[in-house]
Amino acid sequence: MNRITTYFKDSLPGHLVFWTIVYLYFVLSVHNLSMFASYRHLLETYGLIVLAQMITAYTCIYILMPKYLDRKKTGLFIFWMLTVLILVYTFYQGVKLIYFDVEYFDFYDEVQRKFAKDSLLKRLSYFSVFLSKCIVYLTPTALLLMYRFYRNQQKLLKINEQKKIAELSALKQQLNPHFLFNTLNNLYSLALEKSERTPEVIERLSDILDYMLYRTKDKFVQLQKEIELIENYLALEKIRYGNRVAITFNYEIPSDIKIAPLLILTFIENAFKHGVRQELKQASIDISLKLVGEDILIKIKNTKPNSVVRVENREEALGLKNVKRQLELLYPNAYELQLSDEESTYIVQLTLERK
Repeated sequence: MNRITTYFKDSLPGHLVFWTIVYLYFVLSVHNLSMFASYRHLLETYGLIVLAQMITAYTCIYILMPKYLDRKKTGLFIFWMLTVLILVYTFYQGVKLIYFDVEYFDFYDEVQRKFAKDSLLKRLSYFSVFLSKCIVYLTPTALLLMYRFYRNQQKLLKINEQKKIAELSALKQQLNPHFLFNTLNNLYSLALEKSERTPEVIERLSDILDYMLYRTKDKFVQLQKEIELIENYLALEKIRYGNRVAITFNYEIPSDIKIAPLLILTFIENAFKHGVRQELKQASIDISLKLVGEDILIKIKNTKPNSVVRVENREEALGLKNVKRQLELLYPNAYELQLSDEESTYIVQLTLERK
């Protein structure tokens, strides 16, 4: 009850505006003023109707719906809703009998006078009148319910969006340490060898970390920035593996294209992890990005080592699981991922709708 009181208090200006508009609609839409004895008669008539509408609306929305309909007690809700309509109609006819039909009886025409002489019980027996009044009483209730539904949907969308952002952030936090661990291993190996290329690796790693930590907070980023990230990553891996891997990276993408950050990198990491690390001879990795119509086509192909007995894992690698989840969140019904595990090659083909 306190929650309902607080909500109503917080929304009081909105309620006042709504009922003022309803009341003015009735008053200003009257075309034949001769139906009323005076402006006072007009204002009082529609004041009574709006009062009946208010009683119906608030009883339905704040009492019957929470108590019965929200608890799946549909039968009881219908019973009590019908009871409320009967009571409101009785109240309406009672006020007309006691006040209006006395105050304005001399103004009534013959038909109105005949109805004004009826008893309250007889008035309640006119089903067609009752039905027409119920429609009038329930119209504002329906409008308020539609507005309530719209507002709840907006809140739900906002909550879902916040949940999506939180989940994406968590997925990125899982991905970043994974990438950083692999890259630091590269740097560690070069440092042990006292390689002259160590400063270059540090510089490229610095650029990568700067991008990943500060440039990937938006849902979508310029694809050109992702290309620079990939080029830095490939340069690091090329330094590490040398002639053990042949890398080709081709792209034909307009500069205004956007993409979700860090998606492509995960597949490239997997290509190195499963196609190069265990290869005793020369491995190859081919990466291509191009625009086909309104879709971005990403294709990554890597050779598979023949000398290593592969163990089938029941659970996918963390990075691959994360990127699939990100695709579901950021490209719902707007992507196609094909993974081809052939005898000597592994092919990833990802199609994304252009952003």
